Amino acid sequence: MPLAPTDPGWDLPYPFVRNRRVDEAEIDDFGHANNAAYLRWADEAAWAHWEADGLTRQSCQDADRGMAVMRTLAEYSGHCRAGDILTCAVWIALSDGRLRAERWYQFRNRHTGETVFRARTWLVSFQLSTGRPARMTPDFARHYHVPDPDLSDAVRAAHERASLWVLEA
Repeated sequence: MPLAPTDPGWDLPYPFVRNRRVDEAEIDDFGHANNAAYLRWADEAAWAHWEADGLTRQSCQDADRGMAVMRTLAEYSGHCRAGDILTCAVWIALSDGRLRAERWYQFRNRHTGETVFRARTWLVSFQLSTGRPARMTPDFARHYHVPDPDLSDAVRAAHERASLWVLEA
């Protein structure tokens, strides 16, 4: 049974979700998914979220903009094996709508509902041609929008829970 965006097990409301099967090639010598695979899946989920808003990688090239990851904090709280299906959730949890944003992730085993991974990335908008920070274009600002009040309240509550994965930068 798929994990819906409305499932109560998500850390924050209104996630963008997509499913991902763990491939045999992603399994390490210890019989579970290699830690680097989770970061690759986070990147795939971020691009899927971008594309779900009707944007493309070419949109970045055309606008001469990208979002650079400045820092990533990851928590591996479970493991997965080949054939497991993960439901990967993504949120734009915080944004100033101009230069900076935070993307949060939570991956859950679709069969058990167990959270196996959480991450938080700090992003900055930059000009592709110069590599220098640059204001978000309108498309970027729309995608990396200032969250609605319910999500903002949930982000504040997550900070107050003081779990490792929400430590301040």
